[in-house]
Amino acid sequence: MLSFNLPPLVLLGPLIGAVLVYLFLRVQVWSAPDAKSVESHGLWVGIIGWMASSLQAAMNTGILKANPSVPGAPVTPEQIFPALAWPVVAALAVHALGQWSYPAPKAPRRYAELTVRRIRDFLPRRLAWWTAGIFGYAAVAIIRVGSLPAYDPVLPTSAPPQGPEYNGYAGQGQDGRIPGCELSAWLGGSLLVLAIGTWLCLMLIAHRRQLEALDTNDNRVLRSIAANRLLRTVATIAAGLAAIAGNFASLPQPGTTWQSSWFNLLGLANIIVLLVMWWWKVPVLSSLQADRKTTSAASLRSDPGTPGAARISVSLGPVVGIAGILPLISMVIWAGYIPATGGRPLILPVLVAVMATSVLLVIIGGELLTARNYGNSQAPGNWPQRALSRGLLAFAVVAAALWTVAVILTGIGQALVNGAATWPMDLLIAVGVSAVGAAAILTARFRRRISGDMAEHGLDSALRAIAMYRIVRTLAAFFLAEAGAVLLTNPEAWGTLIPWSDNIAPGPSMLIGALLAATAVVTAVTPVRSLLGRIPRNNDDKQSQPTS
Repeated sequence: MLSFNLPPLVLLGPLIGAVLVYLFLRVQVWSAPDAKSVESHGLWVGIIGWMASSLQAAMNTGILKANPSVPGAPVTPEQIFPALAWPVVAALAVHALGQWSYPAPKAPRRYAELTVRRIRDFLPRRLAWWTAGIFGYAAVAIIRVGSLPAYDPVLPTSAPPQGPEYNGYAGQGQDGRIPGCELSAWLGGSLLVLAIGTWLCLMLIAHRRQLEALDTNDNRVLRSIAANRLLRTVATIAAGLAAIAGNFASLPQPGTTWQSSWFNLLGLANIIVLLVMWWWKVPVLSSLQADRKTTSAASLRSDPGTPGAARISVSLGPVVGIAGILPLISMVIWAGYIPATGGRPLILPVLVAVMATSVLLVIIGGELLTARNYGNSQAPGNWPQRALSRGLLAFAVVAAALWTVAVILTGIGQALVNGAATWPMDLLIAVGVSAVGAAAILTARFRRRISGDMAEHGLDSALRAIAMYRIVRTLAAFFLAEAGAVLLTNPEAWGTLIPWSDNIAPGPSMLIGALLAATAVVTAVTPVRSLLGRIPRNNDDKQSQPTS
């Protein structure tokens, strides 16, 4: 009989998290929500739901680790249940909270619809079919592993066996696995809960009351947006469950030719699904369609009235993205040259620093190119009255404060365990990137001012505001990512500060570090769309001309 025990306070943390998420989403639409606040609310529902859906801690579910020095994987019911349940339940709960957090009608007269809203009326058909296909594919993969046998792990030996029939992995221990029927039952149950929860969330979306501040068409599109974000999230979870099954099935059988690594084809499929769902287009509220067309980078590039200096700024967006991703892609070439400090690998903090530095250098180059082609030292100054929003500035300050606290506490933890101090290297990396960020700010502030007819209409100040937004956004993402790296790469120090008895589930420091890293990624890719609307257009097709 299947039985297991869970800690009595296991629900306290998720309950507190649910309350905080609800309050955060409620603040987004605290008063009568307009179209922009509703759009922001939906975006945050998607972001938080996506972050909560990570199955990373469950990827090795069912694998019996042979080496006791290697972190274990969930193999018992007490370990498998939370590893699979929390991502599924949390993602569904976030989307349900997103619907419950909308304000109730306040008008003395309420608008009532005579027609019954059905799920199929707002369900994105193409995305729904894709999601159904991914669920079916996951079900087949899960059923397939149900017939696989269990493997007993082979413990490491102090003296590896010799002979041509043995490879170098024989003495290091060989991982085993639990019976496939057990894992199939857990994964199948998770997939079933995910499917039922998705249907319940769709029903909640359908039966939620109309928002008074939106018209009928916008209310309909809003339901389609909610369904879009929900289906994309659950599709990635279903693909993740299939990847867990694929990892289990790909484990080599212990023996003389056993290898310590293997290729998980379903894991590759999971990455493809993740990328497809990440870039799947989200519907736009009808009332925002016209504004979106005038504030998108594509419309600015295609508009003949866009000044030349503005085209440089707009075109810089994709280049900034490439500059941030290129170090990640090329790290296979240079990662081996990064040493370790005190037994702690530096590749993660160095990678973050290189990515941030690359982005900042591209921004500096864009400002210098703008000044060279369109600048005039005799033109009047046009520094924006508010170069940064208070929200972004406060967010950057909080990010830097979190990094400071993480480094200080890590240093204290390392001192308690008599470990080598790594905070000097963290400080050196932060100072270096901050210096590049300061150089970028000074470049945006003191570059030659733009001349031409559009300069009098706020072109120069708009471009400076966009540059400042990109710089501060990059620095905020850098400090968040570095804080996450500090927590993720110093488990011993944080294990002293925050004792954690469970050697299977990730400790609080690992979870907080992963959350900070995910927030950094979201921050780094936040677009500057709202600032693009400040760029004036030349309706007479007269663009600013380069000056010598």
